Amino acid sequence: MKTASLMDARWELVRASVAPLLLSSTLLAAGCMLGLRLGRGRGPVDRAVLAWLCSDALVHFVLEGVFVCLSLMGTVADSEGLIASLWKEYSKADVRWLYFDPTIVSVEILTVVLDGFLALILTYAIVKEKHFRHFIQITLCVCELYGCWMTFCPEWLTGNPNLNTSNWLYLWVYLVFFNGVWVLIPGLLLWHSWVELKKMHHQGTDLEKKRW
Repeated sequence: MKTASLMDARWELVRASVAPLLLSSTLLAAGCMLGLRLGRGRGPVDRAVLAWLCSDALVHFVLEGVFVCLSLMGTVADSEGLIASLWKEYSKADVRWLYFDPTIVSVEILTVVLDGFLALILTYAIVKEKHFRHFIQITLCVCELYGCWMTFCPEWLTGNPNLNTSNWLYLWVYLVFFNGVWVLIPGLLLWHSWVELKKMHHQGTDLEKKRW
């Protein structure tokens, strides 16, 4: 009897997560395809960065943009619709997203407006080979990392009262994976900018020496 009950609970857990995970995967896939199309003829690194940027912009504008609107007009808990259901599912791991949390909503407003448009500007800068590419790339990455820090640091300092880490799906998929991606990739892009700026500096220095 206990085994059957446990299996039912696990099946319900998986069933509830299917639609939100499918929506997230669809947005990421659409962003990747758009980025790869924009990056045709460019090197593999730039194509990968463009794929990430398009996915990043879609997530900020579509998922987080709707979250901000729902939170400013009411709460996710009182809302209906596909994207509302996604945030209701995610709130099983972090309940702050279900009801109006001033810190979360403030960070998300900044994320949607600033990070979303910076992702678009950076996409343009890469495609058009603009000189300000790495300035925007560094700025965007710092903003992304700041958003993650401000999302979780206040929670850690108060003992994680709103986080549910009792379930592998909520802990490793919702909290670690989906948030970790926005730490890992901006970190890698910061390193990429560091390498490219260092390379440009050496090239400029060598050119200056040759002139003399």
